[in-house]
Amino acid sequence: MVNEPVLLVIAHGSRDPRHAATLHALVRRVRALRPGLRVETGFLDFNVPSVQGVLESLAADGVRDVVALPLLLTRAFHAKADIPAVLRDAPRSLRIRQAEVLGPSPLLLSALERRLYEAGLTPADKSSTGVVLASAGSTDPEAIAVIADIAREWRHTGWCAVRPAFASASLPRTEDAVDELRRLGCARVAVAPYVLAPGFLPDRIARGAADADVLADVLGAAPEVAALLLRRFHTAVTAPVLAPSHVPGRFLSRV
Repeated sequence: MVNEPVLLVIAHGSRDPRHAATLHALVRRVRALRPGLRVETGFLDFNVPSVQGVLESLAADGVRDVVALPLLLTRAFHAKADIPAVLRDAPRSLRIRQAEVLGPSPLLLSALERRLYEAGLTPADKSSTGVVLASAGSTDPEAIAVIADIAREWRHTGWCAVRPAFASASLPRTEDAVDELRRLGCARVAVAPYVLAPGFLPDRIARGAADADVLADVLGAAPEVAALLLRRFHTAVTAPVLAPSHVPGRFLSRV
């Protein structure tokens, strides 16, 4: 596509080196799916390059249009406050669209099931297996409600039961959800981390899964996640653009 925007993937960052390594693997898969699309990665904290540094580099390269895609599964504080604040400080030569966060999406449910099957389950196990949908957690009520909605939706695909759990900020914890599924009589219990990359909170989820029968891997560079990034990018590129009056022609609305 002529003059196609650059895709800037914005990640939170972590002191855990596995975090950045996993996200870079995901971005490599996105690039493989869309040869010719320029894809950059910027971090809000802990890792380099920073989002601001990438934006300045893009402006220096003469780039005009950028789609900033939050590498987040729910629309909580980082998507609502941190990322817009960073984008408002971008070089004025850039026109920026902030794409929507990744979740919720049927593709993420497919990725969760992929990870469970890779951990040893089969489709035939679904009706007798209870699943803990274990997320990082948030103080944002909207984000918590989304996780609960996903659990309810996923239950209707054939699992014995699905319960949400949180590694921080909210209850129940993973181990409590595992215990609840045992009490419900599920023949086996699996924990599905609803997180993108390893780190402190995913490790807490793993410890909470000690009494589960199956612990799936993080979503990571699953092909469904890579496809979802490109879907969010395409939606942002093709959506109508509304430029807020306080920064005309530069920072563009969330789409």
